[in-house]
Amino acid sequence: MNDYIAAIDQGTTSSRCIIFDHGGRVVGSGQREHEQIFPRAGWVEHDAETLWRNTSDVIGDALERTGLDSSDIAAVGITNQRETTVVWDRSTGKPIHNAIVWQDTRTDLVCTELAGDVGVDRYKAKTGLPLSTYFAGPKVRWILDNVDGARSMAEAGDLCFGTVDSWVLWNLTGGSHITDVTNASRTMLMDLRTLDWDRDICADFDIPMSMLPEIRSSSEVYGEVASGPLAGVPIAGVLGDQQAATFGQACLSPGEAKNTYGTGNFLLLNTGTDPVSSEHGLLTTVCYRIGSAAAVYALEGAVAVTGSLVQWLRDNLGVISSADEIETLAATVDDNGGAYFVPAFSGLFAPRWRSDARGVIAGLTRFVNKGHLARAALEATAFQTREVIEAMRADSGVELKTLKVDGGMVVNEMLMQFQSDILDVPVIRPVVSETTALGAAYAAGLAVGFWAGEDDIRRNWAEDKRWQPQMDSARREYLYRKWNKAVERTYDWST
Repeated sequence: MNDYIAAIDQGTTSSRCIIFDHGGRVVGSGQREHEQIFPRAGWVEHDAETLWRNTSDVIGDALERTGLDSSDIAAVGITNQRETTVVWDRSTGKPIHNAIVWQDTRTDLVCTELAGDVGVDRYKAKTGLPLSTYFAGPKVRWILDNVDGARSMAEAGDLCFGTVDSWVLWNLTGGSHITDVTNASRTMLMDLRTLDWDRDICADFDIPMSMLPEIRSSSEVYGEVASGPLAGVPIAGVLGDQQAATFGQACLSPGEAKNTYGTGNFLLLNTGTDPVSSEHGLLTTVCYRIGSAAAVYALEGAVAVTGSLVQWLRDNLGVISSADEIETLAATVDDNGGAYFVPAFSGLFAPRWRSDARGVIAGLTRFVNKGHLARAALEATAFQTREVIEAMRADSGVELKTLKVDGGMVVNEMLMQFQSDILDVPVIRPVVSETTALGAAYAAGLAVGFWAGEDDIRRNWAEDKRWQPQMDSARREYLYRKWNKAVERTYDWST
Protein backbone atom coordinates (compact mmCIF):
# COMPACT_ATOMS: atom_id res chain seq x y z
CA MET A 1 0.00 0.00 0.00
CA ASN A 2 1.20 3.51 -0.91
CA ASP A 3 4.61 2.19 -1.99
CA TYR A 4 4.99 4.46 -5.02
CA ILE A 5 4.89 8.07 -6.22
CA ALA A 6 3.43 9.10 -9.59
CA ALA A 7 4.96 12.02 -11.49
CA ILE A 8 3.21 13.81 -14.33
CA ASP A 9 5.69 15.37 -16.76
CA GLN A 10 3.87 17.58 -19.25
CA GLY A 11 6.66 18.58 -21.63
CA THR A 12 7.10 20.52 -24.84
CA THR A 13 6.75 17.52 -27.14
CA SER A 14 4.94 14.91 -25.05
CA SER A 15 3.06 14.14 -21.85
CA ARG A 16 4.29 11.39 -19.56
CA CYS A 17 3.39 9.72 -16.30
CA ILE A 18 6.25 7.92 -14.56
CA ILE A 19 5.91 5.87 -11.39
CA PHE A 20 8.85 5.70 -8.96
CA ASP A 21 9.65 3.50 -5.98
CA HIS A 22 11.29 4.64 -2.74
CA GLY A 23 14.74 4.19 -4.25
CA GLY A 24 13.92 6.67 -6.99
CA ARG A 25 13.86 3.96 -9.66
CA VAL A 26 11.37 3.89 -12.54
CA VAL A 27 8.68 1.22 -12.10
CA GLY A 28 6.68 2.02 -15.20
CA SER A 29 5.50 4.84 -17.43
CA GLY A 30 3.16 6.04 -20.16
CA GLN A 31 3.92 8.63 -22.85
CA ARG A 32 2.04 10.35 -25.68
CA GLU A 33 3.32 13.00 -28.09
CA HIS A 34 1.26 16.01 -29.14
CA GLU A 35 1.23 18.20 -32.22
CA GLN A 36 3.49 21.24 -32.57
CA ILE A 37 1.37 23.95 -34.19
CA PHE A 38 3.12 26.62 -36.29
CA PRO A 39 0.50 29.14 -37.50
CA ARG A 40 3.19 31.38 -39.01
CA ALA A 41 6.93 31.97 -38.81
CA GLY A 42 8.02 32.44 -35.20
CA TRP A 43 4.71 31.29 -33.73
CA VAL A 44 4.54 28.02 -31.75
CA GLU A 45 1.33 26.73 -30.17
CA HIS A 46 -0.15 23.67 -28.48
CA ASP A 47 -3.78 22.65 -28.15
CA ALA A 48 -4.23 22.91 -24.37
CA GLU A 49 -7.15 20.50 -24.34
CA THR A 50 -4.97 17.90 -26.09
CA LEU A 51 -2.28 18.47 -23.44
CA TRP A 52 -4.79 17.67 -20.72
CA ARG A 53 -6.38 14.74 -22.58
CA ASN A 54 -2.96 13.16 -23.16
CA THR A 55 -1.97 13.79 -19.56
CA SER A 56 -5.09 12.03 -18.35
CA ASP A 57 -4.47 9.15 -20.75
CA VAL A 58 -0.84 8.56 -19.75
CA ILE A 59 -1.84 8.26 -16.10
CA GLY A 60 -4.06 5.34 -17.08
CA ASP A 61 -1.36 3.92 -19.34
CA ALA A 62 1.26 3.93 -16.57
CA LEU A 63 -1.05 2.28 -14.04
CA GLU A 64 -2.17 -0.37 -16.53
CA ARG A 65 1.41 -1.26 -17.47
CA THR A 66 2.50 -1.59 -13.84
CA GLY A 67 -0.64 -3.30 -12.57
CA LEU A 68 -1.00 -0.62 -9.89
CA ASP A 69 -4.01 1.40 -8.79
CA SER A 70 -4.70 4.45 -6.65
CA SER A 71 -4.23 2.52 -3.41
CA ASP A 72 -0.57 1.95 -4.33
CA ILE A 73 0.20 5.63 -4.98
CA ALA A 74 1.15 7.84 -2.01
CA ALA A 75 1.08 11.14 -3.91
CA VAL A 76 1.24 12.78 -7.32
CA GLY A 77 3.84 15.34 -8.41
CA ILE A 78 3.62 17.62 -11.46
CA THR A 79 6.39 19.05 -13.62
CA ASN A 80 5.83 21.02 -16.78
CA GLN A 81 7.15 22.95 -19.75
CA ARG A 82 7.62 26.38 -18.24
CA GLU A 83 6.48 29.77 -19.63
CA THR A 84 3.98 28.12 -22.00
CA THR A 85 0.81 30.11 -21.44
CA VAL A 86 -2.82 28.99 -21.19
CA VAL A 87 -5.80 31.32 -20.69
CA TRP A 88 -9.18 29.71 -20.05
CA ASP A 89 -12.76 30.57 -19.16
CA ARG A 90 -13.22 30.28 -15.39
CA SER A 91 -16.80 28.99 -15.66
CA THR A 92 -16.43 26.49 -18.51
CA GLY A 93 -12.79 25.49 -18.10
CA LYS A 94 -12.30 25.92 -21.86
CA PRO A 95 -9.19 27.66 -23.25
CA ILE A 96 -9.94 30.82 -25.24
CA HIS A 97 -6.85 30.34 -27.45
CA ASN A 98 -4.22 27.72 -28.13
CA ALA A 99 -1.44 27.60 -25.54
CA ILE A 100 1.40 29.90 -26.60
CA VAL A 101 4.63 27.93 -26.24
CA TRP A 102 7.78 29.24 -24.56
CA GLN A 103 9.63 29.20 -27.92
CA ASP A 104 7.10 31.56 -29.54
CA THR A 105 8.41 35.00 -30.61
CA ARG A 106 5.16 36.86 -31.43
CA THR A 107 5.48 39.11 -28.35
CA ASP A 108 8.62 40.87 -29.59
CA LEU A 109 6.79 44.17 -30.10
CA VAL A 110 5.10 43.86 -26.68
CA CYS A 111 8.51 43.45 -25.07
CA THR A 112 9.93 46.41 -26.99
CA GLU A 113 7.00 48.56 -25.90
CA LEU A 114 7.38 47.55 -22.24
CA ALA A 115 11.14 48.13 -22.32
CA GLY A 116 10.63 51.74 -23.40
CA ASP A 117 13.59 54.01 -22.75
CA VAL A 118 14.74 51.92 -19.76
CA GLY A 119 15.63 48.82 -21.79
CA VAL A 120 15.18 45.07 -21.48
CA ASP A 121 16.33 45.06 -17.84
CA ARG A 122 13.45 47.26 -16.70
CA TYR A 123 12.05 44.59 -14.36
CA LYS A 124 15.19 42.55 -13.76
CA ALA A 125 15.82 43.79 -10.21
CA LYS A 126 12.44 42.43 -9.09
CA THR A 127 11.97 39.44 -11.36
CA GLY A 128 15.52 38.32 -12.21
CA LEU A 129 14.52 38.27 -15.89
CA PRO A 130 15.12 40.45 -18.96
CA LEU A 131 12.15 41.42 -21.08
CA SER A 132 11.95 38.62 -23.63
CA THR A 133 9.44 36.74 -25.74
CA TYR A 134 10.47 33.68 -23.69
CA PHE A 135 8.43 34.51 -20.60
CA ALA A 136 4.73 34.08 -19.87
CA GLY A 137 3.68 37.63 -18.93
CA PRO A 138 4.02 39.11 -22.43
CA LYS A 139 2.14 36.10 -23.84
CA VAL A 140 -0.82 36.81 -21.54
CA ARG A 141 -0.79 40.44 -22.67
CA TRP A 142 -0.83 39.31 -26.33
CA ILE A 143 -3.85 37.08 -25.77
CA LEU A 144 -5.76 39.87 -24.02
CA ASP A 145 -4.94 42.28 -26.85
CA ASN A 146 -5.63 39.94 -29.76
CA VAL A 147 -8.38 37.45 -28.87
CA ASP A 148 -11.88 38.84 -29.38
CA GLY A 149 -13.59 39.55 -26.07
CA ALA A 150 -10.63 38.44 -23.97
CA ARG A 151 -9.90 41.76 -22.29
CA SER A 152 -13.50 42.43 -21.27
CA MET A 153 -13.79 38.88 -19.88
CA ALA A 154 -10.53 39.31 -17.96
CA GLU A 155 -11.61 42.63 -16.48
CA ALA A 156 -14.89 41.01 -15.40
CA GLY A 157 -12.93 38.28 -13.58
CA ASP A 158 -14.04 35.54 -15.95
CA LEU A 159 -10.60 34.36 -17.16
CA CYS A 160 -7.84 32.30 -15.58
CA PHE A 161 -4.21 32.43 -16.64
CA GLY A 162 -1.76 29.69 -15.89
CA THR A 163 1.44 28.08 -16.99
CA VAL A 164 0.89 24.42 -17.82
CA ASP A 165 1.24 23.26 -14.21
CA SER A 166 -1.80 25.39 -13.31
CA TRP A 167 -3.76 24.04 -16.26
CA VAL A 168 -3.03 20.43 -15.26
CA LEU A 169 -3.79 21.13 -11.58
CA TRP A 170 -7.06 22.84 -12.48
CA ASN A 171 -8.19 19.77 -14.41
CA LEU A 172 -6.89 17.20 -11.93
CA THR A 173 -8.58 18.87 -8.94
CA GLY A 174 -11.73 20.00 -10.69
CA GLY A 175 -11.09 23.71 -10.39
CA SER A 176 -8.23 24.70 -8.03
CA HIS A 177 -6.31 27.65 -9.49
CA ILE A 178 -2.77 27.24 -8.12
CA THR A 179 0.84 27.52 -9.24
CA ASP A 180 4.15 27.09 -7.43
CA VAL A 181 6.96 29.58 -6.88
CA THR A 182 9.21 28.11 -9.58
CA ASN A 183 6.64 28.50 -12.33
CA ALA A 184 5.50 31.89 -11.04
CA SER A 185 9.10 33.08 -11.25
CA ARG A 186 9.00 32.49 -15.04
CA THR A 187 6.11 34.85 -15.74
CA MET A 188 7.91 38.21 -15.19
CA LEU A 189 5.01 39.05 -12.86
CA MET A 190 6.38 37.75 -9.51
CA ASP A 191 8.73 39.54 -7.13
CA LEU A 192 11.59 37.14 -6.38
CA ARG A 193 11.93 38.31 -2.80
CA THR A 194 8.31 38.58 -1.69
CA LEU A 195 7.32 35.47 -3.71
CA ASP A 196 4.08 37.21 -4.60
CA TRP A 197 2.59 38.83 -7.69
CA ASP A 198 3.82 42.38 -8.18
CA ARG A 199 0.91 44.79 -8.62
CA ASP A 200 2.95 47.47 -10.38
CA ILE A 201 4.34 45.06 -12.99
CA CYS A 202 0.88 43.56 -13.58
CA ALA A 203 -0.43 47.10 -14.12
CA ASP A 204 2.37 47.85 -16.59
CA PHE A 205 1.56 44.64 -18.47
CA ASP A 206 -2.17 45.52 -18.28
CA ILE A 207 -2.98 42.09 -16.83
CA PRO A 208 -5.85 41.96 -14.27
CA MET A 209 -4.64 40.26 -11.09
CA SER A 210 -7.90 38.32 -10.87
CA MET A 211 -6.52 36.12 -13.68
CA LEU A 212 -3.52 34.96 -11.66
CA PRO A 213 -3.31 31.68 -9.72
CA GLU A 214 -2.46 31.46 -6.04
CA ILE A 215 1.30 31.00 -5.52
CA ARG A 216 2.23 28.10 -3.24
CA SER A 217 5.42 26.24 -2.34
CA SER A 218 6.82 23.45 -4.51
CA SER A 219 6.10 20.74 -1.94
CA GLU A 220 2.79 20.67 -0.08
CA VAL A 221 -0.64 19.10 -0.51
CA TYR A 222 -2.64 21.26 -2.94
CA GLY A 223 -5.68 18.99 -3.11
CA GLU A 224 -6.71 15.53 -4.29
CA VAL A 225 -7.26 14.09 -7.74
CA ALA A 226 -10.98 14.59 -8.31
CA SER A 227 -11.69 11.72 -10.69
CA GLY A 228 -10.13 9.01 -12.83
CA PRO A 229 -7.81 6.16 -11.87
CA LEU A 230 -5.94 8.26 -9.26
CA ALA A 231 -9.09 9.69 -7.62
CA GLY A 232 -8.44 10.58 -3.99
CA VAL A 233 -4.64 10.61 -4.25
CA PRO A 234 -3.08 13.84 -2.93
CA ILE A 235 -1.34 16.17 -5.39
CA ALA A 236 1.65 17.31 -3.39
CA GLY A 237 4.48 18.58 -5.60
CA VAL A 238 4.83 21.10 -8.43
CA LEU A 239 8.08 22.22 -10.05
CA GLY A 240 8.87 23.75 -13.43
CA ASP A 241 10.72 21.17 -15.49
CA GLN A 242 14.24 22.54 -15.12
CA GLN A 243 13.90 23.14 -11.40
CA ALA A 244 12.50 19.62 -11.10
CA ALA A 245 15.55 18.21 -12.89
CA THR A 246 17.82 20.16 -10.54
CA PHE A 247 15.97 18.66 -7.57
CA GLY A 248 16.02 15.20 -9.13
CA GLN A 249 19.79 15.48 -9.67
CA ALA A 250 20.16 16.20 -5.92
CA CYS A 251 21.71 19.63 -6.58
CA LEU A 252 20.55 20.70 -3.14
CA SER A 253 23.57 22.68 -1.94
CA PRO A 254 24.91 26.03 -3.18
CA GLY A 255 27.43 25.54 -6.00
CA GLU A 256 25.89 22.33 -7.36
CA ALA A 257 24.76 22.44 -11.01
CA LYS A 258 23.04 20.30 -13.63
CA ASN A 259 22.42 20.60 -17.36
CA THR A 260 19.29 19.19 -19.01
CA TYR A 261 19.42 18.26 -22.69
CA GLY A 262 15.88 18.34 -24.02
CA THR A 263 13.97 20.44 -26.53
CA GLY A 264 16.31 23.18 -25.34
CA ASN A 265 19.19 23.11 -22.88
CA PHE A 266 18.93 24.45 -19.36
CA LEU A 267 21.82 24.78 -16.95
CA LEU A 268 20.95 25.62 -13.33
CA LEU A 269 23.34 26.46 -10.51
CA ASN A 270 22.00 26.33 -6.94
CA THR A 271 22.91 29.67 -5.26
CA GLY A 272 21.23 29.08 -1.90
CA THR A 273 18.59 31.18 -0.14
CA ASP A 274 19.69 34.54 -1.57
CA PRO A 275 18.91 35.46 -5.19
CA VAL A 276 22.10 36.29 -7.13
CA SER A 277 21.75 38.92 -9.84
CA SER A 278 23.48 38.12 -13.12
CA GLU A 279 25.71 40.57 -14.95
CA HIS A 280 26.47 38.15 -17.80
CA GLY A 281 23.15 37.27 -19.40
CA LEU A 282 21.85 34.60 -17.03
CA LEU A 283 18.45 34.41 -15.34
CA THR A 284 17.83 34.56 -11.61
CA THR A 285 15.04 32.15 -10.75
CA VAL A 286 13.47 30.29 -7.85
CA CYS A 287 14.99 26.81 -7.72
CA TYR A 288 12.49 25.32 -5.25
CA ARG A 289 10.71 25.91 -1.98
CA ILE A 290 9.89 23.00 0.32
CA GLY A 291 6.81 23.76 2.42
CA SER A 292 7.36 26.72 4.73
CA ALA A 293 11.16 26.62 4.42
CA ALA A 294 13.01 29.51 2.80
CA ALA A 295 13.02 29.54 -0.98
CA VAL A 296 16.21 28.34 -2.70
CA TYR A 297 17.35 30.26 -5.78
CA ALA A 298 19.36 29.46 -8.89
CA LEU A 299 21.21 31.07 -11.74
CA GLU A 300 19.98 29.66 -15.03
CA GLY A 301 21.29 29.62 -18.55
CA ALA A 302 18.50 28.85 -21.01
CA VAL A 303 19.26 27.74 -24.58
CA ALA A 304 16.22 27.66 -26.86
CA VAL A 305 17.13 25.05 -29.48
CA THR A 306 19.13 21.85 -28.91
CA GLY A 307 17.08 18.65 -29.09
CA SER A 308 14.53 20.45 -31.25
CA LEU A 309 17.30 20.98 -33.82
CA VAL A 310 17.51 17.19 -34.20
CA GLN A 311 13.73 17.15 -34.53
CA TRP A 312 13.99 19.87 -37.22
CA LEU A 313 16.52 17.82 -39.20
CA ARG A 314 14.08 14.91 -39.02
CA ASP A 315 10.76 16.63 -39.65
CA ASN A 316 11.63 19.64 -41.81
CA LEU A 317 14.55 18.37 -43.88
CA GLY A 318 14.18 14.58 -43.74
CA VAL A 319 17.92 14.17 -43.14
CA ILE A 320 17.13 11.45 -40.59
CA SER A 321 13.97 9.40 -40.05
CA SER A 322 14.26 9.12 -36.25
CA ALA A 323 16.09 11.15 -33.61
CA ASP A 324 18.39 8.31 -32.59
CA GLU A 325 19.81 8.15 -36.14
CA ILE A 326 21.63 11.47 -35.62
CA GLU A 327 24.54 9.85 -33.79
CA THR A 328 25.02 7.14 -36.43
CA LEU A 329 24.98 9.74 -39.21
CA ALA A 330 27.38 12.04 -37.35
CA ALA A 331 29.76 9.11 -36.80
CA THR A 332 30.24 8.71 -40.56
CA VAL A 333 32.64 11.70 -40.49
CA ASP A 334 35.62 12.55 -38.30
CA ASP A 335 34.70 16.19 -37.64
CA ASN A 336 32.29 18.92 -38.70
CA GLY A 337 34.08 19.55 -42.00
CA GLY A 338 34.35 23.24 -41.13
CA ALA A 339 30.54 23.70 -40.82
CA TYR A 340 28.93 25.37 -37.82
CA PHE A 341 25.18 25.26 -37.18
CA VAL A 342 23.73 28.09 -35.05
CA PRO A 343 20.04 27.23 -34.46
CA ALA A 344 18.74 30.68 -33.55
CA PHE A 345 15.22 29.74 -34.64
CA SER A 346 13.68 31.75 -31.77
CA GLY A 347 16.51 34.26 -31.51
CA LEU A 348 19.36 33.64 -29.09
CA PHE A 349 18.63 33.07 -25.40
CA ALA A 350 21.30 33.04 -22.67
CA PRO A 351 23.79 34.55 -22.46
CA ARG A 352 23.33 36.75 -25.57
CA TRP A 353 19.57 37.51 -25.56
CA ARG A 354 19.35 38.56 -29.20
CA SER A 355 15.75 38.38 -30.39
CA ASP A 356 16.91 39.72 -33.77
CA ALA A 357 19.08 36.64 -34.45
CA ARG A 358 18.03 33.84 -36.80
CA GLY A 359 19.60 30.48 -37.58
CA VAL A 360 22.58 30.04 -39.87
CA ILE A 361 24.84 27.28 -41.15
CA ALA A 362 28.29 28.81 -41.67
CA GLY A 363 31.45 27.48 -43.29
CA LEU A 364 29.76 25.50 -46.06
CA THR A 365 31.90 24.12 -48.89
CA ARG A 366 31.34 21.40 -51.49
CA PHE A 367 33.14 19.04 -49.11
CA VAL A 368 30.37 19.25 -46.47
CA ASN A 369 27.83 16.40 -46.51
CA LYS A 370 24.88 15.42 -44.35
CA GLY A 371 27.17 13.65 -41.89
CA HIS A 372 29.01 16.92 -41.26
CA LEU A 373 25.69 18.73 -40.78
CA ALA A 374 24.55 16.08 -38.29
CA ARG A 375 27.79 16.48 -36.38
CA ALA A 376 27.54 20.28 -36.49
CA ALA A 377 24.01 20.05 -35.08
CA LEU A 378 25.21 17.98 -32.11
CA GLU A 379 28.21 20.22 -31.55
CA ALA A 380 25.91 23.28 -31.46
CA THR A 381 24.40 21.91 -28.25
CA ALA A 382 27.81 21.60 -26.62
CA PHE A 383 29.03 25.01 -27.79
CA GLN A 384 25.91 26.72 -26.46
CA THR A 385 26.37 24.95 -23.13
CA ARG A 386 29.94 26.25 -22.88
CA GLU A 387 28.70 29.81 -23.46
CA VAL A 388 26.31 29.47 -20.55
CA ILE A 389 28.90 27.90 -18.25
CA GLU A 390 31.37 30.69 -18.94
CA ALA A 391 28.68 33.25 -18.04
CA MET A 392 27.86 31.30 -14.88
CA ARG A 393 31.51 31.24 -13.85
CA ALA A 394 31.76 34.99 -14.36
CA ASP A 395 28.63 35.65 -12.26
CA SER A 396 29.22 33.21 -9.43
CA GLY A 397 32.98 32.83 -9.26
CA VAL A 398 32.36 29.06 -9.05
CA GLU A 399 34.74 26.96 -11.14
CA LEU A 400 32.90 23.96 -12.55
CA LYS A 401 34.58 20.71 -11.53
CA THR A 402 32.08 18.28 -13.10
CA LEU A 403 28.80 18.62 -14.99
CA LYS A 404 25.78 16.47 -14.07
CA VAL A 405 23.64 15.86 -17.15
CA ASP A 406 20.16 14.54 -17.84
CA GLY A 407 17.44 14.64 -20.48
CA GLY A 408 16.75 12.77 -23.69
CA MET A 409 20.00 13.67 -25.47
CA VAL A 410 22.34 12.23 -22.81
CA VAL A 411 22.04 8.79 -24.41
CA ASN A 412 24.06 10.25 -27.30
CA GLU A 413 27.61 9.12 -26.49
CA MET A 414 29.21 11.28 -29.18
CA LEU A 415 27.55 14.43 -27.86
CA MET A 416 28.51 13.68 -24.25
CA GLN A 417 32.15 13.10 -25.21
CA PHE A 418 32.26 16.31 -27.25
CA GLN A 419 30.62 18.17 -24.36
CA SER A 420 33.36 17.00 -22.01
CA ASP A 421 36.01 17.89 -24.59
CA ILE A 422 34.76 21.42 -25.26
CA LEU A 423 34.32 22.16 -21.53
CA ASP A 424 37.49 20.39 -20.37
CA VAL A 425 35.61 18.88 -17.41
CA PRO A 426 34.11 15.43 -16.72
CA VAL A 427 30.47 14.95 -17.71
CA ILE A 428 28.43 12.62 -15.48
CA ARG A 429 25.17 10.86 -16.30
CA PRO A 430 23.09 9.43 -13.43
CA VAL A 431 21.61 5.94 -13.30
CA VAL A 432 18.11 7.42 -13.39
CA SER A 433 18.08 9.81 -16.34
CA GLU A 434 14.40 10.73 -15.87
CA THR A 435 15.43 13.39 -13.39
CA THR A 436 12.72 15.90 -14.34
CA ALA A 437 9.90 13.56 -13.37
CA LEU A 438 11.94 12.28 -10.44
CA GLY A 439 12.29 15.80 -9.04
CA ALA A 440 8.51 16.25 -9.12
CA ALA A 441 8.13 12.86 -7.43
CA TYR A 442 10.59 13.88 -4.70
CA ALA A 443 8.71 17.13 -4.05
CA ALA A 444 5.42 15.26 -3.71
CA GLY A 445 6.93 12.48 -1.62
CA LEU A 446 8.55 14.89 0.83
CA ALA A 447 5.20 16.60 1.40
CA VAL A 448 3.48 13.36 2.46
CA GLY A 449 6.40 11.80 4.35
CA PHE A 450 7.20 9.18 1.71
CA TRP A 451 10.78 10.44 1.89
CA ALA A 452 11.97 11.76 5.25
CA GLY A 453 14.14 14.58 3.93
CA GLU A 454 16.75 15.77 1.47
CA ASP A 455 19.31 13.20 2.68
CA ASP A 456 17.08 10.47 1.23
CA ILE A 457 17.29 12.22 -2.14
CA ARG A 458 21.08 12.47 -1.97
CA ARG A 459 21.36 8.77 -1.11
CA ASN A 460 19.23 7.82 -4.10
CA TRP A 461 21.46 9.59 -6.63
CA ALA A 462 23.94 7.26 -8.36
CA GLU A 463 26.40 7.69 -11.23
CA ASP A 464 25.88 5.67 -14.40
CA LYS A 465 28.66 6.89 -16.71
CA ARG A 466 31.40 9.51 -16.79
CA TRP A 467 33.08 11.07 -19.84
CA GLN A 468 36.56 12.54 -19.45
CA PRO A 469 37.95 15.31 -21.72
CA GLN A 470 40.27 14.00 -24.46
CA MET A 471 40.74 17.04 -26.71
CA ASP A 472 43.93 19.12 -26.60
CA SER A 473 43.52 22.75 -25.58
CA ALA A 474 44.59 24.24 -28.93
CA ARG A 475 41.92 22.28 -30.81
CA ARG A 476 39.32 23.13 -28.16
CA GLU A 477 39.92 26.86 -28.39
CA TYR A 478 40.09 26.83 -32.21
CA LEU A 479 36.66 25.19 -32.49
CA TYR A 480 35.13 27.52 -29.94
CA ARG A 481 36.58 30.58 -31.67
CA LYS A 482 35.04 29.45 -34.98
CA TRP A 483 31.71 28.84 -33.23
CA ASN A 484 31.65 32.40 -31.88
CA LYS A 485 32.41 33.71 -35.35
CA ALA A 486 29.42 31.78 -36.71
CA VAL A 487 27.13 33.08 -33.95
CA GLU A 488 27.95 36.66 -34.84
CA ARG A 489 26.65 35.98 -38.37
CA THR A 490 23.12 35.49 -36.92
CA TYR A 491 22.77 39.04 -35.58
CA ASP A 492 20.46 41.75 -36.97
CA TRP A 493 18.55 39.36 -39.22
CA SER A 494 15.03 40.01 -37.93
CA THR A 495 14.06 43.67 -37.55
